[in-house]
Amino acid sequence: MKPNLEAIKYKNNKLEILNQLLLPESFVYEDCLSAEQGWQAIQQMKVRGAPAIAITAALSLACELYHLEDKYSVAGLKKYIFDKLDYLCTSRPTAVNLFKMSDQMKSLIENEINKEKEIDPKKLKQIFIENAENLLEKDISDNKAIGHFGSECFPLNKKIKILTHCNTGSLATSGYGTALGIIRSLHSSNKLEHAYATETRPYNQGARLTAFELVYENIPSTLITDSMVSFLMKEKGIDGVVVGADRVVANGDTANKIGTYQLAIAAAYHNVPFYVAAPITSIDCTKNNGSEIHIEERPKHELTHINGIQIAAKGIDVWNPSFDITPAKLITGIVTELGVIPKNSDGEFYIKEFLLKKQK
Repeated sequence: MKPNLEAIKYKNNKLEILNQLLLPESFVYEDCLSAEQGWQAIQQMKVRGAPAIAITAALSLACELYHLEDKYSVAGLKKYIFDKLDYLCTSRPTAVNLFKMSDQMKSLIENEINKEKEIDPKKLKQIFIENAENLLEKDISDNKAIGHFGSECFPLNKKIKILTHCNTGSLATSGYGTALGIIRSLHSSNKLEHAYATETRPYNQGARLTAFELVYENIPSTLITDSMVSFLMKEKGIDGVVVGADRVVANGDTANKIGTYQLAIAAAYHNVPFYVAAPITSIDCTKNNGSEIHIEERPKHELTHINGIQIAAKGIDVWNPSFDITPAKLITGIVTELGVIPKNSDGEFYIKEFLLKKQK
């Protein structure tokens, strides 16, 4: 049996990340032992996917703290950690998981200092490290729960054909995946007929990464270009679309990889259920709707070049948003590790109420 793909390896205070820029040609793990290396890995998209970004940021800082000289006072160490967390949050602005991790770690540090007035700086470092390590294990269990709840969204009496976008599998998380985790769950329970993956231009995460995972695990699958989606739905009878999310806001509007919005429009036209798979950490109820989400724009060369070779006319201007916003009205359900957030009779999501009920 093949070992699980791992975007993140962590053992004995050493973090390694799989350089996804080199896939599928090369399978190379690189050390990521400081906040600076973590920032570079995230910003350059050596590691990507909202859950994996947050975990990489936390663990890269944990590695740095482990090797940090014991010369800081509690106040000095607190400032050091907070400054590093703020710095890591500048690596990619759209994924809310990164900011939530930072806020949670800051609250943890504050609470420990307030709880124990004479806390040892060494103990404070260890508390941060242990909580960063816990993110790995929790992410895998959350993803498996998402896979379970997502597979239950589809009928039991037929095999399912699923379309997905970008990469939301083991390479985007600490393991198993979110939307691709649903496909894995369907496949393992013998409910999957076929998976279709978009190439996901301009960065080709679907062609390079999702296709790699599907082939690696012998899941029946086909790669298509982004522009084939509508015709695929018409000709192949797709039973559902499952995608990930970098941020879900209070009304259910969702930021995900560019191209998701047009998939949702095509799905609505063809009466295909459209599901968003995301851990609770991707939900941001501080924002009311998608217009409040900051959309990252990526460098021009990602669109004009492939593997360093220019494919576009020199001098052409480029607009390269990394994400788009899918309106809640186009989303059938939001699959989380706590269950599926449904719509009410008026077609609206009540995400805050769902979270309050489930997290009691």
